[in-house]
Amino acid sequence: MRAKIMICDDDEGILDLLELVLRDEGYETIPEINSLNVAQIVDREHPDLLLLDLWMPVLSGDQVLRTLRDNPATRELPVIVISASNDGRSIAMNAGATDFVSKPFDLDKLVNQVKNLINGTLD
Repeated sequence: MRAKIMICDDDEGILDLLELVLRDEGYETIPEINSLNVAQIVDREHPDLLLLDLWMPVLSGDQVLRTLRDNPATRELPVIVISASNDGRSIAMNAGATDFVSKPFDLDKLVNQVKNLINGTLD
């Protein structure tokens, strides 16, 4: 069974790029541009991993992440937060992120982080 990765970013270009790269790696992807839909989709689709942009309109990535961490069903979901913000790492980790990637990101490095999390190991 293929691992399922949800990607939430309000930048359609990044969403498309990540979806393409992760599909090429053999993962099933669930792209979502609207952060308000994340919790509902996670409940329905049960992804193995979530790639989450930090700065999004309406509901920020750290707010989404705190909601997921407060829910016993999604508390353990691995989440990689992506952000161009200087203080993004500390905000993400304080909200409960499993890992953090700064924008602009190295695609190979990101794919390796995804693989490590899916396989249960984290560098």
